[in-house]
Amino acid sequence: MSDFVFLYRSSESSARKAMGTPEQARRSLDAYLAWIRGLEAGGHLKGAGLPLERTGRVVGASGDLVMDGPFLEAKDIILGFIVVEAADLDEAATLAASCPIVLGGGSVEVRPVAALEA
Repeated sequence: MSDFVFLYRSSESSARKAMGTPEQARRSLDAYLAWIRGLEAGGHLKGAGLPLERTGRVVGASGDLVMDGPFLEAKDIILGFIVVEAADLDEAATLAASCPIVLGGGSVEVRPVAALEA
């Protein structure tokens, strides 16, 4: 089994649509929590991750490049992440495909976690 990071991506307008009213926000959160519980029940949830603020900075290697977010002219913003365990990238992508953010017009970037050499 390998670890994968799921990065939740959405446009600002899709995020507003999903969370625009208290009722929409509650439905979105309920769907997300049910999905997370399913991952956990299947033994795939390795790290619950965290939601991310929509602000931040990008700092270049020399420290002289500092940009406020959203970052690098992106149309999508990264809303949060989790860490899952799956047999391979195909299984991880299949797990990500049922994420409520995908069903609501966003996307999940699936990235394998690299093993560090000791």
